[in-house]
Amino acid sequence: MTVLITGATGMIGQELVKLLHQNNITVHYLSTSLSKLKSEANYKGFYWNPKNNEIDPNAFENVTTIFHLAGATVAKKWTKSYKEEILESRILPTNVLYNFLKENKNKVTQIISASAIGIYPHSYTTIHTENSTEIDKSFLGNVVNQWEKTVDDFESLSILVTKIRIGIVLSEKGGAFEKMVLPIKFGLGAAFGTGFQYQSWIHIDDLVSIFHYAMQHQLAGIYNAVAPHPVTNLEMTKTIAEKLKRPLWMPNLPKFVMKIILGEMHQLVYSSQN
Repeated sequence: MTVLITGATGMIGQELVKLLHQNNITVHYLSTSLSKLKSEANYKGFYWNPKNNEIDPNAFENVTTIFHLAGATVAKKWTKSYKEEILESRILPTNVLYNFLKENKNKVTQIISASAIGIYPHSYTTIHTENSTEIDKSFLGNVVNQWEKTVDDFESLSILVTKIRIGIVLSEKGGAFEKMVLPIKFGLGAAFGTGFQYQSWIHIDDLVSIFHYAMQHQLAGIYNAVAPHPVTNLEMTKTIAEKLKRPLWMPNLPKFVMKIILGEMHQLVYSSQN
């Protein structure tokens, strides 16, 4: 069996590749960097440049499933230009994949796309399920909504569409969790705001297993990739401090302070999605 991955060299992509290889699945991957292209028996890289609508057609040879993980990180200050990049890095590559499959013969039967729980409105009381239809009015909510709508276009090609809405990924190898741990390591940890905002988390191993499971069982639709029991920001902060044996002596960080430091990106740590 052969699959194609976009974003294969990212944190989630690398772990997904390992799991697929453990299950004897051949991986093709697309990269915008020629230096990241490898050609091994079960791991082959192919060049693409979504901005120029370029893609190597050989990437699709014998491919039945696409794992679509490409997208610029949101954990970087949201300047006007970078906000455009966050959105464009999700929409353009999706359109390039869609147009190629529409115009060329292929064996693809399913696309499994990353998404985010940031699509759900901030709330301390609402429990969001996959059936929730209200969209958060924030920048991130708009990005995820547009991203998912673009992925939905593949249904017109009779391709199963699976959207995995990802929460906070716990991994020692990067991502948001690494940034949460850093200040606590130096004894400067503190909850954000009231600390009552829900943080729906998932371990990296469970996340890639969900992607794999969705392919194995040909699942379509929306799936919240989060652990069964979300915790508040205060609980998360305390637990990390306990595990690292570090003190928590600082007062909670007010929203206005982090808004000055992070700008609009402060929404990431103060929004609550259960």
